[in-house]
Amino acid sequence: MILKFRGEYMIKINGADIPTPTDLSWSKSDIDSSKSGRSADGVMHRDRITSKVKLTLKWSFLSDADMSRLLKAVLPIFFTCTYPDPETGSDVTKTFYVGDRSSPAYVYRNGKCGWSGVEMNFTEQ
Repeated sequence: MILKFRGEYMIKINGADIPTPTDLSWSKSDIDSSKSGRSADGVMHRDRITSKVKLTLKWSFLSDADMSRLLKAVLPIFFTCTYPDPETGSDVTKTFYVGDRSSPAYVYRNGKCGWSGVEMNFTEQ
């Protein structure tokens, strides 16, 4: 999937515009207490504590400057991210932390490495 927004920025991290990702995937997970589980008769009993959003984001072929800006934006333990939320139908700002970040190299020339983008997950605090 390729997202195009006529030059607009799709997400902000800590209020700053970030290059629009090539791919954005939204998911929401319930978090249950340790009391949740099945009883002896097989009936599921849940004690849902809350639900949290996870964003999976991918960028292709960023400039060195954009790659650096993006990776530095997610250095803090927690950061705010404004993104289009399918549940509300509007932009939402939440506090997230970043998971593993990966960036495959595609070329090494003249002492410089070229990166073919970056992928990372944001999980709501």
